[in-house]
Amino acid sequence: MPKEWIMVIVIALYVVLMLVAGLISSKSSKSMAGFTVGGRSAGAWISALSYGTAYFSAVMFIGYSGTSGWRFGLWAILIGIGNAVFGTWLAWKVLARRTRDVSHRHHLKSMPQFFMARYGSGRMKTFSAVVILIFLIPYSASVYKGLTSVCSVLLNVDPAVCMIVIAVIAALLLVLGGYLATLKADFIQGIIMFFGVALLIVFLLRSPAVADGGGFSGMWDFMRENGMAPLSGGDTVALLATILMTSFGTWGLPQMIHKYYGIKDDNEAKRGTVISVIFALLVAGGGYLIGSFSHLFFGKELPDGGVDYVVPHMLNMSALPVLLLGIVLVLLVSASVSTLSSITLTACSTATMDLVKGRTRKELTSKGSTVLTKVLCIFFVIASYFIANSNTPILDMMSYSWGIISGSFLAPYVIALYWKGVNKIGAWAGILGGFFLALIPAVSKILTLLPFVSDSSGTLQKLASYGPQFAVGAMLLSMLLCFTVSLIAKSRGFDGSKVAKSFYEGSVEKNAKTV
Repeated sequence: MPKEWIMVIVIALYVVLMLVAGLISSKSSKSMAGFTVGGRSAGAWISALSYGTAYFSAVMFIGYSGTSGWRFGLWAILIGIGNAVFGTWLAWKVLARRTRDVSHRHHLKSMPQFFMARYGSGRMKTFSAVVILIFLIPYSASVYKGLTSVCSVLLNVDPAVCMIVIAVIAALLLVLGGYLATLKADFIQGIIMFFGVALLIVFLLRSPAVADGGGFSGMWDFMRENGMAPLSGGDTVALLATILMTSFGTWGLPQMIHKYYGIKDDNEAKRGTVISVIFALLVAGGGYLIGSFSHLFFGKELPDGGVDYVVPHMLNMSALPVLLLGIVLVLLVSASVSTLSSITLTACSTATMDLVKGRTRKELTSKGSTVLTKVLCIFFVIASYFIANSNTPILDMMSYSWGIISGSFLAPYVIALYWKGVNKIGAWAGILGGFFLALIPAVSKILTLLPFVSDSSGTLQKLASYGPQFAVGAMLLSMLLCFTVSLIAKSRGFDGSKVAKSFYEGSVEKNAKTV
């Protein structure tokens, strides 16, 4: 039997398993609360693996692993370690329990509702809902693009066909079961990713290109001979920016924060922290480790298709067993479907609750909200598919999305969990300052795609490539503005203490109920 058919069969079995998970969960997603937060009953294993599978998708395995491995060599492994330490362990320690407590007490289901409860601003709620809906689409599209390269290389399948299949799976999973379906699917997908990455690392290190090339010592020798050890000043800045963006950027992403809303209790949050870190160390560390050996496969010449095709060609050249290739494909598909489901559910439920019902159709019932969210999920998946067909590298699309959303919302969200002194004026300053700074590379990229815009100096193209740097700058600027403007506003007589006081009062044990 041809290897392509074996891999297709393995993927088909996975698809059936995911659809069964969706059908089993469909009975629990009749209400909007069941569809969006699953009744707030998620345990440690499900919450932790759901967080990890939403974090690491084909964007990381294909886009970031390939691009970073090619540019930084073995230094790229530091990105995976940063993701495990800062993006997972520290994020859970700082955010999980407090976010769970606040979301339970105030019955919150989205980030815009968090801002409304904390700052008492309907306009902030609307603005954040619009930004989330629009700028999660490029992130979703980057996931499709990651799958495009690997399917075209390993399966010899038309990339468009592959993306359509993934879109259909993600849409069906959401429409059938919502939050609980994605949690259960994430649990299965997390197990697949955990063991799949472990096997992949073992076989890759034993592959002819790595073994004959000297392994770690051979790669280090290549790096010293080609100016990668030590890195140049520019590459060092780029590496640090990538570590910070991919680690702390998750702190402001609504689909990641959403995972804390459904945690059952504090004990499950503590256990979830440990499980998440172990998962991230293997999956993220292993993913970047794979890409870091790219030069042993290709020397100094990029393979056809550029950096987005580095890892797919490595897998194809590694002499992996056919069954393992099938598992790798399932790993990439499962990671991507999980991320797509989380992104889509977050964006569309936010649009329903905070734009439609919150602004124009306040009489919309819970059942009507659920139906509308499912319809929006389908349109969101379709829009992501079309954007994925644009000529934009995976890393760029993801950095624009993460930079704009986290640059806008990380500061007013995280600071509000710990400091009662942040007020509405300070929050608005942080949101707008971060938003407009992070928007610069995205707008530059759009301008380069317009036929009537000239970029003879290459300035726009250069700005467009600085997505991670602008993202980190936006998060820092937003944090600074939130603090300083809040203090200035308070000194000028603005008092937001009444809204803040109600936000911090009570405890989840006394006030929580299923909504």
